[in-house]
Amino acid sequence: MVGARIKDYLTQNGIKQTYLAEKVGLTTSQLSDICNRDRKIDCVEYYRICQALNVPFDTFLHEEAEA
Repeated sequence: MVGARIKDYLTQNGIKQTYLAEKVGLTTSQLSDICNRDRKIDCVEYYRICQALNVPFDTFLHEEAEA
């Protein structure tokens, strides 16, 4: 679920996966696998992604409340 939320965030904000992957030290393939739920994200990767996107660390951990 975290990877899907990261993917949605990137799409909504016009951020390319290649850009983020480079910023956090992952290959584009690794980040794609995380976003597509083919690979689990570890805590260090999650930390770096949040830092690179300048978002609070709980941003992708919880589902948004449905209206």
